[in-house]
Amino acid sequence: MVDARPDSSTDPAEACLVMTTVDSPATAREIAQRLVEARLAACVQILPPMTSVYSWEGRIEEAPESLLLIKTVRSAYPALETRLRQIHPYQIPEILVIPIVAGLPEYLAWMAEVTERSPGG
Repeated sequence: MVDARPDSSTDPAEACLVMTTVDSPATAREIAQRLVEARLAACVQILPPMTSVYSWEGRIEEAPESLLLIKTVRSAYPALETRLRQIHPYQIPEILVIPIVAGLPEYLAWMAEVTERSPGG
């Protein structure tokens, strides 16, 4: 009989998607590169510029932004949030975590492998 329980590298509960927006595609690429290099993210997808409408300091604002979809694991999230706050251009950046409820086991294992921090990392 095959053990159907996932190991930690394929447990969907360990995977998450972090969303953030930034003011330009260039900033998005810089942040994506830094997060992947630091092994805080397995992959970052950058969506093309969009228009965001939001309330800020009592006014309705409208601005072009790029959306980053950051694939990571929950164990890396605290360090990812700390790093993202350090390098993000916004005073209060959008940082939202969306849990993954299911996924291709091989993809989840790859995410866990590439976000595994080296000792002292």
